[in-house]
Parts: sequence; C-alpha cells; structure tokens
Amino acid sequence: MVFKRRNARTHLQRLRDSVWPRGGWTRAFRYVRHRIRRLPDDPRRIARGVAAGVFSSFTPFFGLHVAAGVVVAWIVRGNVLAALLGTLFGNPLTFPLIAVVSMKLGHRILGTRFDESEHATIVGRFVGAGEDLKHNFFALFTDDAAHWANLYNFWNEIFLPYLAGGLLPGIVAGAAAYFLSEPLIAAYQKHRRKRLRDRFEKLRARLHARAEQAADNGTAGDGQAGNP
Repeated sequence: MVFKRRNARTHLQRLRDSVWPRGGWTRAFRYVRHRIRRLPDDPRRIARGVAAGVFSSFTPFFGLHVAAGVVVAWIVRGNVLAALLGTLFGNPLTFPLIAVVSMKLGHRILGTRFDESEHATIVGRFVGAGEDLKHNFFALFTDDAAHWANLYNFWNEIFLPYLAGGLLPGIVAGAAAYFLSEPLIAAYQKHRRKRLRDRFEKLRARLHARAEQAADNGTAGDGQAGNP
C-alpha cells in the first residue's frame, strides 16, 4: 500500500508518540510552522485558520478539537488546513496549563469554588462521565435504570467551568496567533515569490543566451558555406 509503514507501530508506540513525538515537540512545531507558511492561500485567511485552531484548543471538547477548529475556521472564513495545524497548540505539554487556567477562571465567573488540591479528581470525573454514558447507552436496550450522577457532577464541576473559563483565554490566544502569524506568513510568501521570480528570470536569461549562441553559430555556418 502506498505510504504505508514498512513496520507497523504498536499501540504503545502510538500512545508514546502522541505524548512525545519521535523527533521531539520542537521538531514537531518546526514542521507545523513550515507547513503553515507554505499553504497556498491569502495570509489573512491562513492566519484566521491558525487562530481558529488555537482557540478550539481552549474548549472542553476533548477528542473533538479538530472538528471544533474546522467549524470555527468556517465561521471566521479561515483556512481549514491551517486550523487543523493550529489545533496542535493543544498538546500534552500545554493542556495542563490550559486546563488549570480555564477551570480557575470558569469557577470564578460562575461563582463556584475550584480546589487546587482536587486536581487528581478531574481524571476521575472524566472516567465517571464515560462510565455513565456507556451504562446509559446499554440501558436503552435493557431494563436497567439510567445513571446521571457522574454526568451531573462532570457537567457542573468540569465541563461548564472549563467552557466558561476557556473562552476568554482562547480568544486572547487566538488573537495573538493571528497577529503574530499573519505578517510572518505574508513576508514568507513575498520572499518565496521573489525567489521563484529570480529563478525564472535566470532560467529565461539562460535560455535566451543559448538561443543567441545557436543563432550566431547558424549565421557563422551559413557564412562559411557561402565562401567559395
């Protein structure tokens, strides 16, 4: 199969690469920066796409950040591919900081309390919500009663504060991503166009010189043939 790995990665390797890429996050960020700069679109649309992807990283839609980035990019008329790359702003290195800031701000906005000593329970809330969703799905086909306690706690203690608190930091980070990336992308595209134009001019000059040389050789040949 085309582009298929010769040696398939194991599940453990895939999990490890999602947390720490083989070349490190520095190399991954450089690759993303390179791909964003080379996108064939208007710099403002690309920058809006990057901003949409960064903003979606501050939402509590874990596992759906790519879809959220695409939707936001469509709303702001940004480049969708740039939005996909922009969602990489949310990664295992930044998510802990994003989560703490969003949760703190969200609880303050809602007038509730955020206990920093209960960080470990956040994972438990996710697990509990997942268990309720699984149980309620199978309960549709059985006589079991639906369970809502874990989902209720997850909504009030995690999702709603995260959603409310992530909006402002997400907007700030998205705006910063736009104003930082737009001039850089524009300058890169201008430099790339100039480089391609210079390369084309050199090629045209080389072809013109070859044509003139061929014409001179043809004229000299005709002159020699005309001499007795």
